[in-house]
Amino acid sequence: MARWPLLSVLSCLLFGVSWTSALITPKVFILTMFDSEANVWFDIPEFNVLAQNITIPGFSPLYPDAHCTSDGNVCLLTTGQGEINAASTISALLYSRNFNLTSTYFLVAGIAGVNPKLATIGSVTFARYAVQVGLQYEVDAREIPANFQTGYFPQGSTGPGQLPGSWDGTEVFEVNENLRQLAFALAKTATLNDTDDAKAARAMYGTVATFAKGASAPGIVLCDTATSDTFWSGNLLGNAFENTTKVFTNGAGAYCTTQQEDNATLQALMRGALFHFVDFGRIIVMRSASDFDRPPPGQDVVANLIGATPGFNPSLLNLHLAGVKVVQGIVSQWNNRFAQGVRPDNYVGDVFGSLGGEPDFGPGSIFGGKPARA
Repeated sequence: MARWPLLSVLSCLLFGVSWTSALITPKVFILTMFDSEANVWFDIPEFNVLAQNITIPGFSPLYPDAHCTSDGNVCLLTTGQGEINAASTISALLYSRNFNLTSTYFLVAGIAGVNPKLATIGSVTFARYAVQVGLQYEVDAREIPANFQTGYFPQGSTGPGQLPGSWDGTEVFEVNENLRQLAFALAKTATLNDTDDAKAARAMYGTVATFAKGASAPGIVLCDTATSDTFWSGNLLGNAFENTTKVFTNGAGAYCTTQQEDNATLQALMRGALFHFVDFGRIIVMRSASDFDRPPPGQDVVANLIGATPGFNPSLLNLHLAGVKVVQGIVSQWNNRFAQGVRPDNYVGDVFGSLGGEPDFGPGSIFGGKPARA
């Protein structure tokens, strides 16, 4: 039987509610970041997450409710965009008195920019590593030294390509690889949406061999994600953050998608996991690609950044088409596969080894391989 989080038990005692009937115990919690991402999960034939609407203190004023099916098996929330919104909303969820999340699978389901070296618009990606590439030193590109390839370099270092001289703990998170592979297999049973406009946008990348995957049809892809509150555009910045991802993950990560929230979401969930509110081994990071992070040959970087985004609509639709296969798979196979959890074979956690074990990146465990809080 799952252990009740201490805070939830205390809340039940303080507010006079029943332990056995008051708390919703989702099998899957879908995490979206803004209204368009959430809307693709409403009024769908597979399940109705609007059957229960629960206002949670601490959620964004724009998105104050969590939404759940009538049986509570599937729930959804919207954090608001950016790292601060994501961390604040997920923390409010963890410390609310409405849910028992100890056995819940969390599905991050958002759109992202995409690196045409690894994937294309409309694709749905599943990450093993989330890298906070914005947590660095920066000098204006017009003033970078002649021997610097970029104005970004790790904090505590003296130049690009070096490891950080000091770590804050949120730079890299690694999630359960065995669960990622299961989610990948479930998502691959989906038939993805596409449009003529998206096909035309992809075709412009076909003249460059390194962008062959950007010119190909959308698919389900295993590749990693980069978190930064800053939207960027261009080959130079794309190359810089590819390098950051490799350096921060000891060469294991491959930067593919760019978004604003995932490291913040994962940090909040990890802090909850330290107190057994959640299981960090039950997190799936799914991002669909809405736009390219760099222009095709001959296009201006600013036009690429603020111009039309033909991948936006198919990326949103594909969040549902691929994601619903993952949700249905977890719920339908709950008793024989997912209830007990998916045992990871890889390290799972943050740079510091806060949940126990030895990270294969960063400074190594600073807690001697044991959890930060037993």
